[in-house]
Amino acid sequence: MIEKEMVSLDEACRIVLDHTPLLASEPLPATAALGRVLATDVTALRDHPPWDNSAMDGYAVRWQDVLDHRHQLPVSGESRAGGSPEQSLTAGTAMAIMTGAPLPNGADTVVRVEHCREDHGSISIQAAATQGANIRRRGEDIRLGATILPARQRLRPAELGLLATANQTQVEVYRRPTVSILATGNELAPPGSVLAPHQIIDANSSSITALVAETGAEAQCLPPAIDEAQALFHSIKQALEADVALVVGGVSLGKYDLAKDVLPELGCQIKFWRVAMRPGHPALFALRPARHDGERTKLLFGLPGNPVSCMVAFYQFVRPALLQMMGHRNGQLPRIQAICAEDFSNHPGRLHLARAIVNYQDGQYRLRLADNQGSGVLTSMHQANALAMLDAERDSYHVGDRVTAQLLPSGFFTP
Repeated sequence: MIEKEMVSLDEACRIVLDHTPLLASEPLPATAALGRVLATDVTALRDHPPWDNSAMDGYAVRWQDVLDHRHQLPVSGESRAGGSPEQSLTAGTAMAIMTGAPLPNGADTVVRVEHCREDHGSISIQAAATQGANIRRRGEDIRLGATILPARQRLRPAELGLLATANQTQVEVYRRPTVSILATGNELAPPGSVLAPHQIIDANSSSITALVAETGAEAQCLPPAIDEAQALFHSIKQALEADVALVVGGVSLGKYDLAKDVLPELGCQIKFWRVAMRPGHPALFALRPARHDGERTKLLFGLPGNPVSCMVAFYQFVRPALLQMMGHRNGQLPRIQAICAEDFSNHPGRLHLARAIVNYQDGQYRLRLADNQGSGVLTSMHQANALAMLDAERDSYHVGDRVTAQLLPSGFFTP
Protein backbone atom coordinates (compact mmCIF):
# COMPACT_ATOMS: atom_id res chain seq x y z
CA MET A 1 0.00 0.00 0.00
CA ILE A 2 1.21 3.52 -0.78
CA GLU A 3 2.00 5.53 2.32
CA LYS A 4 -0.18 8.65 2.58
CA GLU A 5 2.34 10.68 4.52
CA MET A 6 5.69 11.90 3.30
CA VAL A 7 8.73 10.38 4.90
CA SER A 8 11.84 12.30 5.87
CA LEU A 9 15.06 11.87 3.95
CA ASP A 10 16.66 10.00 6.85
CA GLU A 11 13.66 7.70 7.23
CA ALA A 12 13.54 6.99 3.49
CA CYS A 13 17.25 6.13 3.48
CA ARG A 14 16.76 3.79 6.43
CA ILE A 15 13.86 2.00 4.73
CA VAL A 16 15.88 1.50 1.55
CA LEU A 17 18.96 0.12 3.30
CA ASP A 18 16.93 -2.08 5.66
CA HIS A 19 15.48 -3.82 2.60
CA THR A 20 18.64 -3.97 0.51
CA PRO A 21 20.29 -7.41 0.43
CA LEU A 22 23.96 -8.22 0.24
CA LEU A 23 24.50 -10.10 -3.00
CA ALA A 24 26.16 -13.51 -3.28
CA SER A 25 29.87 -13.75 -3.96
CA GLU A 26 31.75 -14.93 -7.02
CA PRO A 27 35.40 -15.85 -7.71
CA LEU A 28 37.39 -13.40 -9.77
CA PRO A 29 41.00 -13.13 -10.93
CA ALA A 30 42.76 -10.62 -8.71
CA THR A 31 43.88 -8.68 -11.78
CA ALA A 32 40.21 -8.03 -12.66
CA ALA A 33 39.05 -7.12 -9.15
CA LEU A 34 39.85 -3.39 -8.97
CA GLY A 35 37.01 -1.60 -7.21
CA ARG A 36 35.28 -4.79 -6.07
CA VAL A 37 34.66 -5.74 -2.43
CA LEU A 38 36.04 -8.87 -0.77
CA ALA A 39 33.49 -11.38 0.45
CA THR A 40 36.00 -13.39 2.52
CA ASP A 41 39.18 -12.72 4.45
CA VAL A 42 42.43 -13.13 2.54
CA THR A 43 45.26 -14.82 4.45
CA ALA A 44 48.95 -14.83 3.62
CA LEU A 45 50.43 -17.94 2.03
CA ARG A 46 54.01 -16.97 2.94
CA ASP A 47 56.08 -14.46 4.85
CA HIS A 48 56.96 -11.20 3.18
CA PRO A 49 59.81 -10.51 2.94
CA PRO A 50 60.53 -14.27 2.77
CA TRP A 51 63.98 -13.70 4.28
CA ASP A 52 65.99 -10.89 5.84
CA ASN A 53 67.19 -8.56 3.09
CA SER A 54 68.93 -5.27 2.59
CA ALA A 55 67.02 -1.99 2.45
CA MET A 56 70.00 -0.24 0.84
CA ASP A 57 72.94 -0.75 -1.49
CA GLY A 58 75.94 -1.21 0.76
CA TYR A 59 77.91 -3.80 2.70
CA ALA A 60 76.64 -6.55 4.99
CA VAL A 61 78.75 -6.87 8.12
CA ARG A 62 78.86 -8.35 11.59
CA TRP A 63 78.60 -5.51 14.05
CA GLN A 64 81.19 -7.09 16.33
CA ASP A 65 83.66 -7.21 13.42
CA VAL A 66 83.14 -3.50 12.85
CA LEU A 67 83.99 -2.87 16.49
CA ASP A 68 86.97 -5.28 16.49
CA HIS A 69 88.53 -4.10 13.21
CA ARG A 70 88.05 -0.41 13.65
CA HIS A 71 85.82 -0.02 10.60
CA GLN A 72 88.34 -1.63 8.17
CA LEU A 73 87.15 -4.93 6.60
CA PRO A 74 88.09 -7.02 3.52
CA VAL A 75 85.24 -7.65 1.04
CA SER A 76 84.58 -11.39 0.74
CA GLY A 77 81.79 -11.56 -1.88
CA GLU A 78 78.51 -10.15 -3.12
CA SER A 79 74.79 -10.67 -2.51
CA ARG A 80 72.39 -9.43 -5.17
CA ALA A 81 68.62 -9.51 -5.65
CA GLY A 82 67.69 -12.98 -6.85
CA GLY A 83 70.74 -14.51 -5.22
CA SER A 84 70.74 -17.39 -2.76
CA PRO A 85 69.47 -16.65 0.75
CA GLU A 86 71.79 -19.45 1.98
CA GLN A 87 75.05 -17.47 1.61
CA SER A 88 77.12 -16.96 4.73
CA LEU A 89 79.38 -14.09 5.69
CA THR A 90 82.93 -15.07 6.61
CA ALA A 91 83.87 -13.75 10.02
CA GLY A 92 86.03 -10.65 9.90
CA THR A 93 84.89 -9.62 6.39
CA ALA A 94 82.20 -7.54 4.68
CA MET A 95 80.00 -8.59 1.75
CA ALA A 96 78.80 -6.18 -0.96
CA ILE A 97 74.98 -6.23 -0.97
CA MET A 98 72.33 -4.69 -3.19
CA THR A 99 68.87 -3.37 -2.27
CA GLY A 100 66.49 -6.30 -1.86
CA ALA A 101 69.29 -8.89 -1.79
CA PRO A 102 69.20 -11.64 0.87
CA LEU A 103 71.16 -10.86 4.00
CA PRO A 104 73.94 -13.46 4.30
CA ASN A 105 73.90 -15.72 7.34
CA GLY A 106 75.91 -14.24 10.17
CA ALA A 107 75.48 -10.60 9.07
CA ASP A 108 73.45 -8.36 11.36
CA THR A 109 74.00 -4.87 9.90
CA VAL A 110 74.14 -3.18 6.49
CA VAL A 111 76.31 -0.09 6.07
CA ARG A 112 75.25 2.19 3.21
CA VAL A 113 77.58 2.26 0.22
CA GLU A 114 77.85 6.06 0.46
CA HIS A 115 79.18 5.68 4.00
CA CYS A 116 82.05 3.41 2.88
CA ARG A 117 85.20 3.72 0.80
CA GLU A 118 86.47 0.61 -0.99
CA ASP A 119 90.16 0.36 -1.77
CA HIS A 120 92.11 -2.73 -2.91
CA GLY A 121 89.36 -5.18 -1.90
CA SER A 122 88.68 -3.74 1.52
CA ILE A 123 86.30 -1.14 2.85
CA SER A 124 86.72 1.52 5.42
CA ILE A 125 83.56 2.78 7.08
CA GLN A 126 83.48 6.56 6.92
CA ALA A 127 80.30 7.31 8.86
CA ALA A 128 78.94 5.89 12.07
CA ALA A 129 76.47 3.03 11.68
CA THR A 130 74.19 1.36 14.20
CA GLN A 131 73.78 -2.31 14.83
CA GLY A 132 70.88 -3.80 12.80
CA ALA A 133 70.68 -0.81 10.46
CA ASN A 134 69.17 -1.00 6.93
CA ILE A 135 67.73 -4.51 7.20
CA ARG A 136 64.20 -5.57 6.26
CA ARG A 137 63.34 -8.48 8.52
CA ARG A 138 61.61 -11.63 7.35
CA GLY A 139 57.84 -11.26 7.69
CA GLU A 140 57.98 -7.66 8.86
CA ASP A 141 55.34 -6.70 6.23
CA ILE A 142 53.25 -9.90 6.08
CA ARG A 143 53.31 -12.99 8.29
CA LEU A 144 52.39 -16.45 7.03
CA GLY A 145 48.76 -17.18 7.93
CA ALA A 146 47.95 -13.59 8.89
CA THR A 147 44.80 -11.90 7.59
CA ILE A 148 46.17 -9.40 5.14
CA LEU A 149 42.80 -8.14 3.86
CA PRO A 150 39.48 -8.55 5.72
CA ALA A 151 36.10 -9.26 4.18
CA ARG A 152 34.22 -6.10 3.09
CA GLN A 153 37.50 -4.47 2.04
CA ARG A 154 37.25 -2.53 -1.21
CA LEU A 155 40.09 -3.45 -3.54
CA ARG A 156 42.11 -0.41 -4.52
CA PRO A 157 45.52 -0.42 -6.26
CA ALA A 158 47.32 -0.87 -2.92
CA GLU A 159 45.20 -3.92 -2.09
CA LEU A 160 45.86 -5.47 -5.50
CA GLY A 161 49.57 -5.02 -4.80
CA LEU A 162 49.14 -6.79 -1.45
CA LEU A 163 47.35 -9.68 -3.15
CA ALA A 164 50.21 -10.03 -5.62
CA THR A 165 52.77 -9.80 -2.82
CA ALA A 166 50.95 -12.59 -1.00
CA ASN A 167 50.89 -14.65 -4.23
CA GLN A 168 47.08 -14.61 -4.37
CA THR A 169 45.78 -14.80 -7.93
CA GLN A 170 42.05 -15.24 -7.24
CA VAL A 171 39.67 -13.60 -4.78
CA GLU A 172 36.06 -14.02 -3.70
CA VAL A 173 34.15 -10.77 -4.22
CA TYR A 174 30.52 -9.69 -4.00
CA ARG A 175 28.62 -9.84 -7.24
CA ARG A 176 27.72 -6.63 -9.06
CA PRO A 177 23.96 -6.02 -9.31
CA THR A 178 22.28 -5.72 -12.67
CA VAL A 179 20.30 -2.50 -13.01
CA SER A 180 17.67 -1.77 -15.64
CA ILE A 181 16.85 1.84 -16.51
CA LEU A 182 13.42 2.59 -17.91
CA ALA A 183 12.51 6.15 -18.84
CA THR A 184 8.81 6.90 -19.34
CA GLY A 185 7.01 9.53 -21.37
CA ASN A 186 5.45 9.98 -24.82
CA GLU A 187 7.69 12.97 -25.45
CA LEU A 188 11.04 11.17 -25.17
CA ALA A 189 13.39 10.55 -28.07
CA PRO A 190 16.95 9.12 -27.91
CA PRO A 191 19.97 11.38 -28.51
CA GLY A 192 20.67 11.82 -32.21
CA SER A 193 16.99 11.80 -33.18
CA VAL A 194 15.36 14.21 -35.61
CA LEU A 195 12.82 15.65 -33.19
CA ALA A 196 9.11 16.00 -33.88
CA PRO A 197 7.50 19.16 -32.48
CA HIS A 198 6.24 17.32 -29.37
CA GLN A 199 9.53 15.54 -28.54
CA ILE A 200 12.49 16.20 -26.27
CA ILE A 201 15.77 14.32 -25.88
CA ASP A 202 15.85 11.66 -23.16
CA ALA A 203 18.79 12.96 -21.12
CA ASN A 204 17.87 11.07 -17.94
CA SER A 205 18.73 7.67 -19.39
CA SER A 206 22.24 8.89 -20.20
CA SER A 207 22.92 10.49 -16.83
CA ILE A 208 21.42 7.64 -14.79
CA THR A 209 23.22 4.97 -16.83
CA ALA A 210 26.47 6.82 -16.09
CA LEU A 211 25.63 7.12 -12.38
CA VAL A 212 24.95 3.38 -12.19
CA ALA A 213 28.23 2.61 -13.97
CA GLU A 214 30.07 4.94 -11.59
CA THR A 215 29.03 2.73 -8.65
CA GLY A 216 30.42 -0.36 -10.41
CA ALA A 217 27.00 -1.95 -11.02
CA GLU A 218 25.98 -3.24 -14.45
CA ALA A 219 23.54 -0.93 -16.24
CA GLN A 220 21.09 -1.88 -18.97
CA CYS A 221 19.11 0.92 -20.59
CA LEU A 222 15.68 -0.16 -21.90
CA PRO A 223 13.68 1.59 -24.63
CA PRO A 224 11.49 4.38 -23.20
CA ALA A 225 7.92 3.43 -22.24
CA ILE A 226 4.88 5.42 -23.34
CA ASP A 227 2.34 6.79 -20.86
CA GLU A 228 -0.18 3.99 -21.27
CA ALA A 229 -0.96 1.51 -18.52
CA GLN A 230 -0.67 -1.73 -20.48
CA ALA A 231 2.54 -0.71 -22.25
CA LEU A 232 4.00 0.48 -18.95
CA PHE A 233 3.05 -2.81 -17.29
CA HIS A 234 5.03 -4.82 -19.83
CA SER A 235 8.02 -2.44 -19.77
CA ILE A 236 8.29 -2.51 -15.98
CA LYS A 237 7.88 -6.30 -16.01
CA GLN A 238 10.90 -6.47 -18.30
CA ALA A 239 12.81 -4.05 -16.06
CA LEU A 240 12.16 -6.31 -13.05
CA GLU A 241 14.24 -9.05 -14.64
CA ALA A 242 17.29 -7.18 -13.29
CA ASP A 243 18.29 -7.07 -9.61
CA VAL A 244 17.26 -3.42 -9.47
CA ALA A 245 14.77 -1.56 -11.67
CA LEU A 246 14.92 2.22 -12.06
CA VAL A 247 11.75 3.75 -13.49
CA VAL A 248 12.32 7.37 -14.44
CA GLY A 249 9.21 9.55 -14.59
CA GLY A 250 5.56 8.64 -14.08
CA VAL A 251 5.71 8.66 -10.27
CA SER A 252 4.21 12.06 -9.47
CA LEU A 253 0.57 13.20 -9.27
CA GLY A 254 -0.13 13.92 -12.93
CA LYS A 255 -2.96 12.30 -14.88
CA TYR A 256 -0.47 10.25 -16.89
CA ASP A 257 1.88 9.41 -14.01
CA LEU A 258 0.89 5.75 -14.07
CA ALA A 259 3.94 3.88 -12.77
CA LYS A 260 2.88 3.73 -9.12
CA ASP A 261 -0.57 2.42 -10.13
CA VAL A 262 0.90 -0.40 -12.24
CA LEU A 263 3.30 -1.69 -9.59
CA PRO A 264 0.79 -3.57 -7.38
CA GLU A 265 -0.33 -5.51 -10.48
CA LEU A 266 3.26 -6.70 -10.84
CA GLY A 267 3.42 -7.92 -7.23
CA CYS A 268 5.43 -4.92 -6.00
CA GLN A 269 5.05 -3.61 -2.46
CA ILE A 270 5.50 0.16 -2.27
CA LYS A 271 7.46 1.10 0.86
CA PHE A 272 7.33 4.85 0.40
CA TRP A 273 6.26 7.39 -2.15
CA ARG A 274 7.01 11.07 -1.60
CA VAL A 275 9.96 12.24 0.47
CA ALA A 276 10.10 15.52 2.38
CA MET A 277 12.88 16.98 0.25
CA ARG A 278 13.34 19.02 -2.87
CA PRO A 279 14.23 18.38 -5.56
CA GLY A 280 13.24 14.71 -5.70
CA HIS A 281 10.01 14.91 -3.69
CA PRO A 282 8.05 12.26 -5.71
CA ALA A 283 10.61 9.50 -5.16
CA LEU A 284 9.33 5.95 -4.79
CA PHE A 285 10.76 2.72 -3.42
CA ALA A 286 9.18 -0.71 -3.82
CA LEU A 287 10.05 -4.39 -3.43
CA ARG A 288 8.92 -7.37 -5.44
CA PRO A 289 9.39 -10.37 -3.13
CA ALA A 290 10.77 -13.63 -4.52
CA ARG A 291 7.96 -15.66 -6.08
CA HIS A 292 9.71 -19.03 -6.25
CA ASP A 293 12.88 -20.81 -5.13
CA GLY A 294 15.95 -19.43 -6.80
CA GLU A 295 14.50 -15.97 -7.37
CA ARG A 296 15.72 -13.00 -5.36
CA THR A 297 13.71 -10.08 -4.05
CA LYS A 298 13.86 -7.26 -6.58
CA LEU A 299 14.27 -3.58 -5.73
CA LEU A 300 12.44 -0.91 -7.70
CA PHE A 301 13.01 2.83 -7.50
CA GLY A 302 10.73 5.39 -9.07
CA LEU A 303 12.75 8.51 -9.87
CA PRO A 304 11.26 11.90 -10.81
CA GLY A 305 11.33 12.89 -14.46
CA ASN A 306 12.96 16.28 -14.00
CA PRO A 307 16.69 15.81 -14.72
CA VAL A 308 18.02 17.36 -11.51
CA SER A 309 15.38 15.70 -9.32
CA CYS A 310 16.23 12.38 -10.95
CA MET A 311 19.96 12.67 -10.19
CA VAL A 312 19.46 13.98 -6.65
CA ALA A 313 17.08 11.12 -5.80
CA PHE A 314 19.57 8.65 -7.27
CA TYR A 315 22.35 9.97 -5.03
CA GLN A 316 20.16 9.73 -1.91
CA PHE A 317 18.60 6.29 -2.39
CA VAL A 318 19.83 4.27 -5.36
CA ARG A 319 23.57 4.79 -5.01
CA PRO A 320 23.70 3.70 -1.32
CA ALA A 321 21.59 0.64 -2.13
CA LEU A 322 23.77 -0.46 -5.05
CA LEU A 323 26.94 -0.03 -3.02
CA GLN A 324 25.49 -1.97 -0.09
CA MET A 325 24.54 -4.82 -2.43
CA MET A 326 28.18 -5.00 -3.54
CA GLY A 327 29.54 -5.15 0.01
CA HIS A 328 30.49 -1.55 0.66
CA ARG A 329 30.05 -0.63 4.30
CA ASN A 330 28.78 2.90 3.70
CA GLY A 331 27.41 4.19 0.43
CA GLN A 332 26.08 7.50 1.70
CA LEU A 333 27.58 10.67 0.27
CA PRO A 334 30.18 12.10 2.69
CA ARG A 335 29.06 15.19 4.58
CA ILE A 336 31.08 18.23 5.56
CA GLN A 337 30.49 21.48 7.38
CA ALA A 338 30.98 24.49 5.11
CA ILE A 339 30.89 28.26 5.51
CA CYS A 340 28.52 30.26 3.30
CA ALA A 341 30.55 32.46 0.96
CA GLU A 342 27.48 34.51 -0.05
CA ASP A 343 24.00 35.43 1.10
CA PHE A 344 21.14 33.44 -0.41
CA SER A 345 17.46 32.79 0.22
CA ASN A 346 15.74 29.46 0.82
CA HIS A 347 12.16 28.27 0.38
CA PRO A 348 11.21 26.61 3.68
CA GLY A 349 8.84 23.68 3.98
CA ARG A 350 11.07 20.78 2.96
CA LEU A 351 14.75 19.95 3.22
CA HIS A 352 16.34 21.61 0.19
CA LEU A 353 19.25 19.76 -1.41
CA ALA A 354 20.60 22.74 -3.29
CA ARG A 355 23.27 22.36 -5.92
CA ALA A 356 26.43 23.98 -4.59
CA ILE A 357 30.04 24.70 -5.42
CA VAL A 358 32.43 24.01 -2.54
CA ASN A 359 36.07 25.10 -2.37
CA TYR A 360 38.63 24.56 0.37
CA GLN A 361 40.18 27.89 1.28
CA ASP A 362 42.06 29.23 4.33
CA GLY A 363 41.55 26.02 6.28
CA GLN A 364 37.80 25.66 5.75
CA TYR A 365 35.23 24.66 3.17
CA ARG A 366 33.47 27.61 1.56
CA LEU A 367 30.17 27.18 -0.24
CA ARG A 368 28.10 29.08 -2.77
CA LEU A 369 25.03 27.96 -4.70
CA ALA A 370 24.84 27.17 -8.40
CA ASP A 371 23.23 29.90 -10.47
CA ASN A 372 19.81 28.35 -11.16
CA GLN A 373 18.14 25.92 -8.76
CA GLY A 374 15.30 24.85 -11.06
CA SER A 375 14.73 21.08 -11.03
CA GLY A 376 14.91 20.98 -14.83
CA VAL A 377 18.18 22.92 -15.09
CA LEU A 378 20.75 20.20 -15.75
CA THR A 379 23.54 22.75 -16.17
CA SER A 380 23.34 23.33 -12.41
CA MET A 381 24.40 19.71 -11.83
CA HIS A 382 27.29 20.29 -14.21
CA GLN A 383 28.39 23.25 -12.08
CA ALA A 384 27.94 21.55 -8.71
CA ASN A 385 30.33 19.39 -6.72
CA ALA A 386 28.10 19.26 -3.63
CA LEU A 387 24.52 19.37 -2.38
CA ALA A 388 23.89 21.92 0.37
CA MET A 389 21.37 20.61 2.92
CA LEU A 390 19.29 23.70 3.57
CA ASP A 391 17.03 23.59 6.62
CA ALA A 392 13.30 23.17 6.01
CA GLU A 393 12.59 25.79 8.70
CA ARG A 394 14.95 28.46 7.44
CA ASP A 395 14.29 31.08 4.76
CA SER A 396 17.77 32.62 4.37
CA TYR A 397 21.49 32.10 4.85
CA HIS A 398 24.19 34.72 5.21
CA VAL A 399 27.92 35.00 4.72
CA GLY A 400 29.69 33.09 7.49
CA ASP A 401 26.75 30.83 8.35
CA ARG A 402 27.51 27.14 8.64
CA VAL A 403 25.72 24.62 6.42
CA THR A 404 26.00 20.86 6.00
CA ALA A 405 26.84 19.73 2.47
CA GLN A 406 27.00 16.33 0.78
CA LEU A 407 30.06 15.92 -1.43
CA LEU A 408 29.31 14.53 -4.88
CA PRO A 409 31.57 11.78 -6.28
CA SER A 410 34.50 13.01 -8.37
CA GLY A 411 33.94 16.61 -7.22
CA PHE A 412 36.86 18.96 -7.86
CA PHE A 413 38.01 21.25 -5.08
CA THR A 414 40.36 24.15 -5.68
CA PRO A 415 42.55 25.33 -2.80
